[in-house]
Amino acid sequence: MAASSRSGVSTKLWLLASAVLLVIGLYTAGWFYAASVLREKTLLLLGSQADAGISASCENAEYRGYPFRIGLFCSKVDVDDNANGISASFGTLRSAAQVYNPSHIVWELDAPSEIRTGHGLSVTSTWETLQSSLVTKLKGVERASMVIEKPKTTILSSANGQAFDIVADQSQIHLRQNGSDLDAAIELQNLTTTATGLPQLLPATNASIDMTLAGRAGVLDGSDHSGLALHGSQGELREFKADLGKGQVLTLSGPFSFDDKGRMSGKLKLRIEDIPAWQDSLSSAFPDLESTIGTAANMMQALGGGAKASIDITIRRGKVFAGGLIPIGEIPPI
Repeated sequence: MAASSRSGVSTKLWLLASAVLLVIGLYTAGWFYAASVLREKTLLLLGSQADAGISASCENAEYRGYPFRIGLFCSKVDVDDNANGISASFGTLRSAAQVYNPSHIVWELDAPSEIRTGHGLSVTSTWETLQSSLVTKLKGVERASMVIEKPKTTILSSANGQAFDIVADQSQIHLRQNGSDLDAAIELQNLTTTATGLPQLLPATNASIDMTLAGRAGVLDGSDHSGLALHGSQGELREFKADLGKGQVLTLSGPFSFDDKGRMSGKLKLRIEDIPAWQDSLSSAFPDLESTIGTAANMMQALGGGAKASIDITIRRGKVFAGGLIPIGEIPPI
């Protein structure tokens, strides 16, 4: 072969090798850029919003999965909301996305978690598994879903020292942007609530919430500077449902709002099925209130004309009224 021919082949091989190396280099740079975006989006879902004074940290961050997957691993995650006096800590975080579909992220979080507020409230949670997926867009998170197996939460108030335990077989949380609004759906299976040191008051309950927060879509994409606080928010409770089984079903629906001090107002419709069964359950759980519960049950049956009843509930800055006139309780500020 002539020297010129060998030289031409060598040049082509050199150009091919250079092109391959260039592609690998660009792909590697793109992979690490995508990994940094994955970290940003994952921490954003956990609440990180620098403009709102909310920061999230990922200890011992490590990227894995190269070349075909993008994964972020953190040994511990901390979130601090300085504006609202809320801090939270979580266990190990593992998140991953396929290179060909980086907008779809799946992640897992290990127990335990602890949330503390400036009002003396602490919330500690454990679980067997916590798995989530989220779909991102250019600015942030568009949809998110989470499934928690065997969650257990203890809520402790330093104001009175009372603690409550909330346990369920499974919890599901679904969030999505709906224009400028935020849609949220929560489902709890076999939910039990007990006060520490006291027996279980009610049987295991299946509960669900379907609601919309007006103008709060930015909670997911990080553009809402109010962070996770509900102060000044309003929305529509499409349905809250509690099912104790054997026909004992309670639903609640209607518009609601919170003022700048966290006090709730709203006009809700309460529907109760099988009032006698509810009366028996509540009387067993609260024997000291048996007479009061009986009076309320009789009144509801009279209003409903039978074992079912539908009652208008009005809430004015935390004070709860039946039919808009009869005071029945008070909801503390959030």
